[in-house]
Amino acid sequence: MGVDLGELVPRRQISLDELRGKIIAIDAYNALYQFLANIRQPDGTPLMDSRGNITSHLSGLLYRTINLLEYGIKPVYVFDGKPPEIKDLELLRRMKLKEEALRKYEKALKEGDYEAARKYAQRACRLTSDMVKDAQQLLDLLGIPWVQAPSEGEAQAAYMAMKGDVWAAASQDYDALLFGAPRLVRNLTITGRRKLPRKNVFVEVKPEIIELEEVLGTLKISREQLVDIAILIGTDYNPDGIKGVGPKRALRLIRTYGSLERILPMFKDAKFPVDPMRIREFFLRPEVTDRYQLEWRSPDKEGIIRFLCSEHDFSEDRVKRAIERAEKSLRDLTRQTSLEAWFA
Repeated sequence: MGVDLGELVPRRQISLDELRGKIIAIDAYNALYQFLANIRQPDGTPLMDSRGNITSHLSGLLYRTINLLEYGIKPVYVFDGKPPEIKDLELLRRMKLKEEALRKYEKALKEGDYEAARKYAQRACRLTSDMVKDAQQLLDLLGIPWVQAPSEGEAQAAYMAMKGDVWAAASQDYDALLFGAPRLVRNLTITGRRKLPRKNVFVEVKPEIIELEEVLGTLKISREQLVDIAILIGTDYNPDGIKGVGPKRALRLIRTYGSLERILPMFKDAKFPVDPMRIREFFLRPEVTDRYQLEWRSPDKEGIIRFLCSEHDFSEDRVKRAIERAEKSLRDLTRQTSLEAWFA
């Protein structure tokens, strides 16, 4: 879910070509959920192999990653670790919402309302530990680096961007900004034509770049104050925020009073599942790791075919063509990197 800062943050629409040569740390769970939600049959059924294993996430990961490589982008996927205790309430809420969506999906299927069924199926999708392991195995076979975060993936991606090991973090959520990412790229893994829900209308989704320094300068606040705004309107660690306080009002309050400590006494009835100061501390000093290595290797052609085609029933012809695209793109990236090093 993440925090809803969309009304406040300035952003710039870009093309994938503008990211050529850049290393981007992608929030893996965010991307995999997008693939699970969007790559489905008309009635909402996900892609599956002959043994009933869901493969939508593998299909999305394969073709989207190769697409990014063809644009000269060097992706690294960052996987969530153990969620912090302060997120327990949000995780429970999401579980209940998925259970309700599943009931509505089954009802819509019985009634033959396939458009509604697809909508509810997207909301009910779950990412299991086996799916995550399969995704990591595919990345290994493709020669694409991935990082295991100790806690939140977005926090780890933001840390890598702050260190300069990657150029930007990529996610649909805005949390990476709160964790300190100097740049956030949105729509990276969903770029392209998308059908609007319950309408026979398609829109072109393009990447967006959001720069933390520009956000803070435009809003005339500090990063700490941006975190306080997020807490006022609701985060993954306090989903409801304060009743009646939206993004614009939260910004006015912070500009007027400066901090949560001076604002919270004005809302004596406000209830927080955890101490808001703990939430602020987690955003400003999250658990991250330096134990990672970013290296892009040639794809293991035989391994990919065995994994995707023999184990998961992918089309061998399509997979072979995809591997050829990946091999060419990685060769081009290696050649470009060598030229840059030569002329540096």
